[in-house]
Amino acid sequence: MASSANRILATHVGSLVRPPQLVEFLHKIEDREPYDQSAYQNCLKESIETVVRQQADAGIDIVSDGEFSKGRNWAFYIHDRLTGLATRPLTPEEAKDPMAAVGGGQDRVAFPEFYAEYDRISGLNKRLGSRFVVTGALTYSDAQVKRDIANLKAAVAKTDVAGAFLPVVAPASALPNAKNEYYPDEKSLLWALADCLHQEYKAVVDAGLYVQVDDAFLPYMHEKIVPPMTHAQYREWAQLRIDALNHALKGIPPERSRYHICWGSWNGPHAFDVPMKDIVDLMLQVNVGAYQFEAANPRHEHEWVVWRSVKLPAGKVLIPGVISHATNIVEHPELVAQRIVRLAKIVGRENVMGGTDCGFAQSPFAQRVHPTIMWAKLKSLAEGARIATDELWGRRSAA
Repeated sequence: MASSANRILATHVGSLVRPPQLVEFLHKIEDREPYDQSAYQNCLKESIETVVRQQADAGIDIVSDGEFSKGRNWAFYIHDRLTGLATRPLTPEEAKDPMAAVGGGQDRVAFPEFYAEYDRISGLNKRLGSRFVVTGALTYSDAQVKRDIANLKAAVAKTDVAGAFLPVVAPASALPNAKNEYYPDEKSLLWALADCLHQEYKAVVDAGLYVQVDDAFLPYMHEKIVPPMTHAQYREWAQLRIDALNHALKGIPPERSRYHICWGSWNGPHAFDVPMKDIVDLMLQVNVGAYQFEAANPRHEHEWVVWRSVKLPAGKVLIPGVISHATNIVEHPELVAQRIVRLAKIVGRENVMGGTDCGFAQSPFAQRVHPTIMWAKLKSLAEGARIATDELWGRRSAA
């Protein structure tokens, strides 16, 4: 993904707070209640047109559809596009297995009171008692992604932006706790899943959009499974999934693709996140043109120093989070600029864009910041990118 030759571009991770009129439909869809399908499709199209215009007005250069079409969340939307899946309650033994349960992890052990309240408010407690089961051959339907592409392209055609992207899910995050009852082994399952996801990735880039592959589970699983597993065992687990992702990306032009990781990115303690230095090599193995990662929140901001010792491959772009999704404090544009400039001075100004740590909505029903604050943050991101541009291209004296 090429950046601009003469300025710092601003983008974000994808998920934006849904408007109330759309949320009403999404609740009915989630609860399997009857709804007017035609009215929903019209509402979805109009909501995407509005949110694309709002991004452009905020100064965002590379925009998304806000992930407005995704039910459930950023990852599990894919289950509605796949066959061969079922959902079952966890058995008592499975509930104790960190690889089976949605919850778990050292953070939850250390802060049980916080998570009891957080799960209730976020709605996660509704999903903690079940798991996905692969019961047959995985196949993919492209009907929904075709709709998403058409809605985004129609909205972008009415604005003046540098480009647009659709977020999609990585193999590691699509079925993170699934029980395999069909394929002969884990690799066979992951490669079949990758073949399905490839169809979605290809549809996006063939339509002239950028594809963004989201993979929160790859870093997050470390604090969930180490211990009892060792770091080396985690690396083996992760490497298989990186290989599966590259299989899914086969034939996808790197310059049209980007890869986003975070540490689960819910607004909680994150006291046991795996350090960036321990997974940066895995991230850079992914055959895309740009890499997005958390760099604004207080748990990971210090890790910009990793790039002093890690060489960015030629032609690749970094999209650090310079705005946090997890606090209602609006970052000052000068701080945004400082975060961009210090990294650009290491890897080159042509190899950096300004981004966000993660999405502003954890699901269609759980926003992380108030929508008015979200737009203020995005405007601050765009302004910070302009300030950084002035400094990096010598248009103002360095602070």
